[in-house]
Amino acid sequence: MTNEPLSKKVKLSEPNSEAPQSDAETQAAIEQIDSIQSELDSLNDKASEEILQVEKKYNKLREPYYNKRANDIATIPGFWVTAFLNHPQISALLSEEDEKALAYMENLTVKENEDIKSGYKVIFTFKENPYFTNKSIEKEIKVNDSGELVGVVTKIDWKKDQSLVSPNNQGGDSFFHWFSDEASSGLGQDELGEIIKDDIWPNPLQYYLATEDGDEDGEDYGEDEDDEDAGQDEEEEEEEGK
Repeated sequence: MTNEPLSKKVKLSEPNSEAPQSDAETQAAIEQIDSIQSELDSLNDKASEEILQVEKKYNKLREPYYNKRANDIATIPGFWVTAFLNHPQISALLSEEDEKALAYMENLTVKENEDIKSGYKVIFTFKENPYFTNKSIEKEIKVNDSGELVGVVTKIDWKKDQSLVSPNNQGGDSFFHWFSDEASSGLGQDELGEIIKDDIWPNPLQYYLATEDGDEDGEDYGEDEDDEDAGQDEEEEEEEGK
C-alpha cells in the first residue's frame, strides 16, 4: 500500500486516460486563434501608423536644433571627416583621397520624406574645393512604384583630372561611388544611408570626439587625471614638509 494521492496514482496507472481532442475541436481552436491574430495584426497596424505620426511631429520639432547644431559644427575645421574616420564602418570605405575631399565638407543633412516609409534624402554640403564644383551632393533613397528600393543621386561635376570615381583613379574604390549612377539602386546601397541616417546624423559629436580605441576623449581625460593626481601628491608633500 502506498501513501501517494489517488489522483497521482490514477495518472501513473492510466497515462492515456484523457480522451484525444477531436478534429472538429482542434479546427475550432485554430479558427479562434486565427481570429485573435487578425485582431492583433489590426492593432499593430494602427500602432505603427500612430508611431509614424508621432515621428513626423518630432522631426519638425528637431529641425531648429539641427540648424543650430549645423552652424556650430561649421566653425570646427574637419568636423565631418573626423567623425567619419572615427566611425568603424564608414572609415573602412574611405581612401586617402576621400579623406582629403571630405575635409572640405561643411555640413551633413538628413531629410525624411513626408511619408516616412517612402524614403529619405542625404545631403553633403561642401566649401570650395579642388575636386568638384558642386556646392552640395545628394542621394535620395526611396521606394519606387514597383516597390523596389532605388537611389536618386546628384551628378558630381568633377574638375579636370580630379574625379575619384573614374577608371583612371589610382586610389582604388572611392566613398564617392555611393553618389554615382552605378550605385543608385539595390538594397545594399541603402546600408550606408542607414548608417548615416540612424547612427551618424542623430549624434555626430560622439564620433568626432571618439579616440581610436572607441572612448570619447579618453586620452585627454586620462592625462587630466594624471595631472590632478600629480598636483595632489605635490600638495601633500608640501604639507608634510611644513
